Amino acid sequence: MATFAKIFKMNSIKSSSNSIFGAFGPAFKGLWISLRTERNVQLHFLAVAFVVILGFLLNISSLEWLTILLFFGLVLGLELLNTAIEKLSDLVQPEKDDRIGIIKDTSASAVLWASIMALIAGIIIFIPRIVQIFSNNQ
Repeated sequence: MATFAKIFKMNSIKSSSNSIFGAFGPAFKGLWISLRTERNVQLHFLAVAFVVILGFLLNISSLEWLTILLFFGLVLGLELLNTAIEKLSDLVQPEKDDRIGIIKDTSASAVLWASIMALIAGIIIFIPRIVQIFSNNQ
């Protein structure tokens, strides 16, 4: 099993750039890699696109946009963390290990919980508007 010091090579960590903007390079790279390779990240981005379109079509309020944006950040952030935890777990312990399974399941459950809360918020925000549109058309 790899040790913490070997995995992170604490003495060799250097900034990729002296500028504040250069420091964001690895973060954007990680986001791009996750978006290209991780199915769940892709699904969350599709959900974001759908909700943004729906938000514009239904003319939601500023407070509703704020709520939706907070949930976007929470769910996508947790999904990216979950992906990192899964990748790190596989690196540290490639063989099947029940302890690693619990770690992976727990991190996945954080994404699930945030997604359920986001869905409930979406229902509260969008369903009344959709019902109103259909009731006005009859």
